[in-house]
Amino acid sequence: MPGFGNSRVEVEVEGERATLLLNEPARLNPLGKEMLSAIIEAAAWCNDQRGLKVVVVAGRGRAFSAGADVGTIAGQGEEQPPEPRDGPDLGRRMAEAVEGMRAVTIARIHGHCVGGGVVLASACDLRLAGSSARFRIPEVDLGIPLAWGGIHRLVREIGPARTKELVMSCRVFDAAEAERIGFLNRVVEDQELEAEVDALAATLASKSGFALLSTKRQTDAITASMISMETARLDADLFIAGMHDPEGRTKATEYLERLAQRRKR
Repeated sequence: MPGFGNSRVEVEVEGERATLLLNEPARLNPLGKEMLSAIIEAAAWCNDQRGLKVVVVAGRGRAFSAGADVGTIAGQGEEQPPEPRDGPDLGRRMAEAVEGMRAVTIARIHGHCVGGGVVLASACDLRLAGSSARFRIPEVDLGIPLAWGGIHRLVREIGPARTKELVMSCRVFDAAEAERIGFLNRVVEDQELEAEVDALAATLASKSGFALLSTKRQTDAITASMISMETARLDADLFIAGMHDPEGRTKATEYLERLAQRRKR
């Protein structure tokens, strides 16, 4: 079956399964405005393919995703900035598009999974990672809150205390810890990741589509009654406020300088 494709995202279809690939490997698949828009389009395209039961979400190259491209999302460098909320709110729309896909979604995580990449993974139904995968949520170091409904989804998946600690500390956590706290369904050796995800996708695709969809909808309805996503619409306003907070901008500059120094070593 022909797939969907543009310069940022490709969808490869094989029978009742598809793979949605972030396709900017040279930059570790950053989630800028064009990438976010492409994911939204790809999710809509997948929903139009009535035979699809499973969609694997993955990144080409060395990483799942290096996270939000903050400059493009904030509209920096544009002569005529768009409606101020449009850029910051695009990530929420992306996560909702992935979460709202009719098919069961599996995040196949390898390499770096950072910030917005963690939000993208959390929007998937299931998550598998290679043992060397590394996770980090650096937004607070950048002087901005985690947006895109990320807090809501992390609280849903790992609970409030762990969400606060990981988001506020900005520390790196590995795949073993991510599995232990319930963010990942499974961790496998790096060289086995693709085969393990393919096997899981094949198992799910062999099931009744009606039963799969009903199970997904029931589970999502129950979790929605516990963790409402409605207030995620306010995330864009918090992001904009963070981008104009003087202390936050100072902390962001300091963080980026430390990061540049580490990369020179």
